[in-house]
Amino acid sequence: MCLSRLEATKRVWSVSTLDIENKRSYNTIMRTIVRPDAQQKIKLLGQMARLDCDGDPAFFAGTAELTPRQQVKQNFLKGAVVQVQRPDGPMVVLRTLQTSACEHNCYYCPFRAGRGGIPRVSFSPDELAREFDCMQRAGVVRGLFLSSGSVGGGPKSMDPMLATAELLRGKYAYRGYIHLKIMPGAERAQVEQALRLADRVSVNLEGANPKRLASLAPRKDFEVELLGAMHWVRQISQAQVTLAKVPSLVTQFVVGPAGESDRELLTTADQLYRQLKLARAYYSGFNPVPDTPLADHAPTPAIREHRLYQADWLLRFYAFALDELPFNGDGALPSDVDPKLAWARQHLIARPIEVNQASRNELLRVPGIGPRSADAILRARRQGRLRELGDLRALGAVASRAAPFVLLGGRRPPRQLGFWD
Repeated sequence: MCLSRLEATKRVWSVSTLDIENKRSYNTIMRTIVRPDAQQKIKLLGQMARLDCDGDPAFFAGTAELTPRQQVKQNFLKGAVVQVQRPDGPMVVLRTLQTSACEHNCYYCPFRAGRGGIPRVSFSPDELAREFDCMQRAGVVRGLFLSSGSVGGGPKSMDPMLATAELLRGKYAYRGYIHLKIMPGAERAQVEQALRLADRVSVNLEGANPKRLASLAPRKDFEVELLGAMHWVRQISQAQVTLAKVPSLVTQFVVGPAGESDRELLTTADQLYRQLKLARAYYSGFNPVPDTPLADHAPTPAIREHRLYQADWLLRFYAFALDELPFNGDGALPSDVDPKLAWARQHLIARPIEVNQASRNELLRVPGIGPRSADAILRARRQGRLRELGDLRALGAVASRAAPFVLLGGRRPPRQLGFWD
């Protein structure tokens, strides 16, 4: 059934207990959906792929304006279709798994081996490539993010994903965005093939270091399987100068249940940015899942995830060094204020920055001034001096945030005092 037809019939799923490929995974028989159609697989596997990085929920119109057929389409797409940010703007992609069967026993994961009540379904490469081709030709999605559970080891789990991407690039002549997850334990040749096929690859470290990963996923090897694969990506990318484009590398951390500090997470991310040219780290706040070893662990506050992303941006785009981030004695970022403002309160109140003389990096330290407004300020200074907060506002800066930390023509700009002044 091609999804471009937008045909959606509600069927009763037949569920039985089967061995995956007639093998038992850690002496556990997995529950498997028998013969679900492609739409049902996309709905199920798309929901399960939410643990992986890359993508925010795509916008859907209110159901009151949709026909019954459109409502059914929306329902199954909600979990599977996400929006990612690309250099050329936002892109809607299909985020799905090749299979939900998995032999790993990650303590936080809803489809870990041995957890009951989880349907285990798989796409064959032919089936997934065909259905994705239908969706992208119909304009439903423009790209693919493909992850997978692991059965039979990393190399065996990686093969169907690579075969799916090969079919899209070859048989279907698809030239758009593909993001492939590198499975733990994948072989170097498979990593090389993934880099030929994909625009982005991900190797999810999950933990900040080997000790923290052991508290989350004891069957995974931080140094060899995960960090080793990231080094392969870097080495192959440097060697393959004939590539039309070098795929970007991203990773993901599970924040909270392993007891790591913010400093630990950002230390690892900073090293990856500097040494392996990591494009982005994702910080996924933990939410407990029933019937898992971490079911009784408290969820990670959303504000912690938010502060990690803010600090991460300071490292990537604002020329901050790791040691400049405002960690407390326990290695935590402040929860009550964003890290850039916390740094400015410590360093710029007594020594404000003269906007008309500051370098770009100095301007980036000022709250309310980002990369675009800093560049705009540098251009405007060639035409004349900036004298008022309105001048900053016209150049895209948030003047009210910048006011306590800057001088304009040697003077502090007038401002309304805040509660903390």
